[in-house]
Amino acid sequence: MDKFRMMFQFLQSNQESFMNGIWGIMALASAQMYSAFEFTCPCMPEYNYTYGIGLLIIPSVWFFLIGFVLNNKVSVLTEEWKRPTGERSKDPTILRYMFCSITQRSLIAPAVWVSVTLMDGKSFLCAFSVNLDIEKFGNYSLLTGMSETEKLRLLARIPCKDLFEHQEVRVAASRYIKCISQACGWMFLLMMTLTAFLIRAIRPCFTQAAFLKTKYWSHYIDIERKMFDDTCKEHAKSFAKVCIHQYFENISGEMRTMHNHGSSKDGSDDEDEDNKRSDEDKLLGIRAQDDMNKVLWNWHASKPALALRKEQMDGEDNGKRSGGDNGAANGFAMGRTHEVERREWAVYYSKV
Repeated sequence: MDKFRMMFQFLQSNQESFMNGIWGIMALASAQMYSAFEFTCPCMPEYNYTYGIGLLIIPSVWFFLIGFVLNNKVSVLTEEWKRPTGERSKDPTILRYMFCSITQRSLIAPAVWVSVTLMDGKSFLCAFSVNLDIEKFGNYSLLTGMSETEKLRLLARIPCKDLFEHQEVRVAASRYIKCISQACGWMFLLMMTLTAFLIRAIRPCFTQAAFLKTKYWSHYIDIERKMFDDTCKEHAKSFAKVCIHQYFENISGEMRTMHNHGSSKDGSDDEDEDNKRSDEDKLLGIRAQDDMNKVLWNWHASKPALALRKEQMDGEDNGKRSGGDNGAANGFAMGRTHEVERREWAVYYSKV
């Protein structure tokens, strides 16, 4: 159990690296899924294009949505976007930065899928085989005497090895379309790489101050939510513990009083008192269900403004107070002498 706890703490402290590893695993999973996928072109002119393009787009959209589902910052972004303004204003640049960060990571697995699909070329061949000019491949008598419908049916069978009789024409047409598909795949990889380079390298050079500001406050929103959740968990744990203890104390109150009349206090009572005090401190003064509901509602409806109060340390306060008291006793305070008020006394003598 301790090993799992240590592993969980490690993942929490290195969440950035952990999420990058998740996206890398998703990218490898997309490539492995494509290699294990059995490609079956329908070889019909009505369905070839739909099947080929659908195989290229639909899994990419699915991987993109899975990337959003697995990213914990999506709920943080939605919560920050939909929350009431209250005492804290909402900055659209921070929301855009968080959305762009989530989108960039979610695009890794779809990009790998599209690249692998284009490099393989099977979906491209299935989608665009009906658009071939088969006379370019040397056999001019193949389409003679055929109607347009029969030509389309014949071209739609090119991806299917068992249905197309002229193997030489099929091999030449397949190589031609796969060559175009691989060229599109390399162009796609080049565009994605250039886009990533522009986002990573050039954007901070022009707006460095704004980039640092949005990055800082996006991290702050994420950390604030985690700490609020941890504080609520600690409060709920202490609330439940105190509630259960009070329940058992009320039920067994008479038995405990009878037992304590004939026994002396042990050292364990001091430990119980310390534990009770620590639990009471974790309650933070909130001891009723209605009060807790009000606190949670106020946190959602009106988050506090990002302007912290300056609080002095106890040691500094005590030092200043003791120094002030000593100085006042000696006639000095803060390096200056007190101006003692001089009072004039009038003495009257009576001869009576």
